[in-house]
Amino acid sequence: MTDTERLLRVRARQKKKKPEFNRCDSHKKKRLTTSWRRPRGLHNKLRRQVAAKGRLVRPGYGSPRAVKGYHPCGKREVLVRCAADLEKAEGCAVRIARTVGMKKRAEIEALAREMNLKILNPAGGE
Repeated sequence: MTDTERLLRVRARQKKKKPEFNRCDSHKKKRLTTSWRRPRGLHNKLRRQVAAKGRLVRPGYGSPRAVKGYHPCGKREVLVRCAADLEKAEGCAVRIARTVGMKKRAEIEALAREMNLKILNPAGGE
């Protein structure tokens, strides 16, 4: 087992324990999204870290630095917009940009299969 595989397992274990970091009171008001915003109010219970109000985002919840940005399959994820970008994606998992049309997408997928690269979002959900 390589070091990367071990760290991916560590990351998976950590993510199971990690709480959902939702914005304070986002469940009360429809206009507030759940995306995290740091609580700044003077009397805010979440900022004061009252136990029942949830957890604050802290560095300790992060995944190991060596596997940051890796796809769960164990490869680094690369966004591809044209066929020329595949040269940089050696040994990586490929995600084709959403703005790419069907004709260019088919060209990119054919070239990626030729290079034995994993395509994360193939056309037609193969």
